Amino acid sequence: MAVLSVIGVTSSGQADTLYRLNTSQQDMDISEVNAGTYPYIRLSLNNQDAVTLTPYQLRYWRLLYDPAPEGALAPNLTYRSKDTLEVGEQLDFSIAFKNISDAAFRDSIKVNVVILDKNNVATIIPVSRKKALQPGDTAVISALIDTRQFSGNNTLFIDVNPNMEQPEQYRFNNVLYKNFFVRPDTHNPLMDVTFDGVHILNGDIVSAKPKIVIKLKDEAKYLALDDTSLAAVFVRYPGGNIMRRFAFGTDTLRFVPADVSTGKNEATIEFSPAFLEDSNGDYYELFVRAKDKSGNNAGNIEYHVSFQVFNKPMISNMFNYPNPFTTSTAFVFTITGSDVPQNIRIQIMTVTGKVVREITRQELGPLHIGRNITEFKWDGTDQYGGKVGNGVYLYRVITNQNGAALEKFKTVDPSGSNVDTDKYFNKGYGKMYLMR
Repeated sequence: MAVLSVIGVTSSGQADTLYRLNTSQQDMDISEVNAGTYPYIRLSLNNQDAVTLTPYQLRYWRLLYDPAPEGALAPNLTYRSKDTLEVGEQLDFSIAFKNISDAAFRDSIKVNVVILDKNNVATIIPVSRKKALQPGDTAVISALIDTRQFSGNNTLFIDVNPNMEQPEQYRFNNVLYKNFFVRPDTHNPLMDVTFDGVHILNGDIVSAKPKIVIKLKDEAKYLALDDTSLAAVFVRYPGGNIMRRFAFGTDTLRFVPADVSTGKNEATIEFSPAFLEDSNGDYYELFVRAKDKSGNNAGNIEYHVSFQVFNKPMISNMFNYPNPFTTSTAFVFTITGSDVPQNIRIQIMTVTGKVVREITRQELGPLHIGRNITEFKWDGTDQYGGKVGNGVYLYRVITNQNGAALEKFKTVDPSGSNVDTDKYFNKGYGKMYLMR
């Protein structure tokens, strides 16, 4: 007697006999067996012959089935990734998955993509399902991952057809672990502040309507400085202790975000206030706080500078420096108000009043409200380039703003007191000494 047993095996390993077949039964359909209950099937043949003691001669047994498909990750076909990235740089990952069997997947294929960070916290990366692959067909699994939240060491986990969502022969070649490192941003951003294009010192005089430009630069080229929450601008007015914070998005305070596509991570803040009140012995104070996308502050303390404002257009006496001089001398003076005079020129004369050289506004170079030292340096030559003789020369400044000459401004020292410079001038004329 020969008996063929069809045994179902559960996931826990328990074996249950489902069918018994004798030699008269040539075929058996087991499609009604619940694969969820019995994911494994075992065949067992039991031979017994008490008469002739000759075992049953089995020619063959054959299992007819529709095979499950088999897929595998195929980095030899497509693979793209990086081991090390800058924080904020996108991880552009892709890998191929190929159906390497003769059977087709019956449905679209699910893919799980998970990142385990340095604290072993899992973050699921959404990835669309892939098409049902025909034999020999290939799908590409790709993900563009923002690394701003993944500073340090991380592991990228790829799982295709997780938990046997649909039948497949094997699972071991559907899984990938990929380590990558995101270099954190530990550098402080740099901040640069100018008033009408000039870096000022504490106590300097500035325009009553200055254009203050604040530039914020950061080395993290993938974390664009593109958010107004990264900076705050405050002003304390003379005679008060309360700082006024200015809001972005107005004509007074404008934020120009960084464009990292240019290769530079630099944001610009354009601050155009109107200081209608004179300093009157006190100071205005500007405070700027700024940070980058990683929270690194621009410096250990906030930027702070004090300055003076005089709304009335005036010009101080003009000194030449050095004096005496041998090769050349520049001119030092202070302008107040809101705008640089439309016309300003310097006349250099002999002691008898003959003009030997007239220096125009264009020759003086760039001027601004506040203290100026001219780019122009008189080298002791006349209007035609000829050298003048050694000795004493007189000079005076001629100004014009809206058809009127500017009044004289008495220089103010850091303590706020006026400095009498008139004693160095005689009826508006200064003296210089040329000694070659």
